Amino acid sequence: MRVLLMAYGSRGDVEPLVAVAVQLRDLGVEVRMCTPPDFAELFDSVGLPLVPIGEPVRPFVKGVLTGKTKAPAEGLPARAAAMTATTYEAVVTAAEGCDVILATGLLPAAAGARTAAEYLGIPYVFVAYFPAYLPSPHHPPFERPGRPFPPGVTDNRTLWDLDAETMNVLFGTGLNTHRASIGLPPVGHFRDYVLTDRPWLATDPVLSPWQEPADLDVVQTGAWFRTDDRPLPADVEAFLHAGEPPVYVGFGSIPLRDADDVARAAVEAVRARGRRVLLSRGWADLAAADGQGDCFAVGEVNHHALFPRVAAVVHHGGAGTTTTAARAGAPQVVVPQLADQPYWAGRVADLGIGAAHDGPNPTFESLSAGLAVALAPEARARAAAVAGTIRTDGATVAAKLLLDKRG
Repeated sequence: MRVLLMAYGSRGDVEPLVAVAVQLRDLGVEVRMCTPPDFAELFDSVGLPLVPIGEPVRPFVKGVLTGKTKAPAEGLPARAAAMTATTYEAVVTAAEGCDVILATGLLPAAAGARTAAEYLGIPYVFVAYFPAYLPSPHHPPFERPGRPFPPGVTDNRTLWDLDAETMNVLFGTGLNTHRASIGLPPVGHFRDYVLTDRPWLATDPVLSPWQEPADLDVVQTGAWFRTDDRPLPADVEAFLHAGEPPVYVGFGSIPLRDADDVARAAVEAVRARGRRVLLSRGWADLAAADGQGDCFAVGEVNHHALFPRVAAVVHHGGAGTTTTAARAGAPQVVVPQLADQPYWAGRVADLGIGAAHDGPNPTFESLSAGLAVALAPEARARAAAVAGTIRTDGATVAAKLLLDKRG
């Protein structure tokens, strides 16, 4: 059996696929990966072949989020159409001889993957990493760039109907233009075509439940963790052993407009709580300016090994970081920047395992308030209790479900 796994997005979109790929490989399945080329080193480290999609995404994302690259909403349909076509070309080549395609990430790219599956006549599965990506009467969609919801409209079904119209306007024409170029008929409803009526949801049922009844037949597998036995670097181990557990601060593959100011505010807020700081550089290139010994900057490290040993985790609220910290029993301060991150911030606060920062721009005062919540004994106790409920078999469940797709 051969399976192609596709993700177009950040590391948070790609990393869970590695967990499923490893499980599939252990079951004797040939796995092919299709992602932006930014993650070639990640795939090399686990011996997975990569067929890259287009150009690296990091420079563009960094430019947009830091304000150095203009990305007006009126240009979104053209960019989406190009993404659909580029993804299709990569996937239709890589998936030759495959039995199933699984896709996630940005929807215009997933549309290209589904079109490739349709062209090749093989099954297609879409997976979401948070519930609010999927239509439901129990939650609203998130607003699309340049397309705010009408004032006063709060009914979830009405908002999802508006979201479907928005996607048709922004993405539907580009998809259908590409489909016409390869001899396929037009699609009437972009969102329904990409998500299908039976999408998967790769989240933990306690940390991120799917509420029923709902319009879609959602398959919740549990979150996808890969077994990661990498030891921590020697210098990180030395820092951990040199004092009390530090507070981890990192924003993963999310660049920041004012990264130096954010790093300074975070370090000062943690120090004001009498804690040391472990600062993750990430795509924001965070760095400590004063060189004091109570603050240590790190690059790529194994979060599964690190998070059980920190006092708290201050982060952007990506699905992977949130779930890994919850699994480790580490209290969290979530500073959401975009997309699904406000959802995860809300879940952390609702579960009592940390604090949700109000908005994307942290200051010394706002981070101090968040840390006061996360470092309280009550949050630590609640985080430990929730950690004991987090399932760890999601990737195995998904791999076995994909085996069933061979028909």
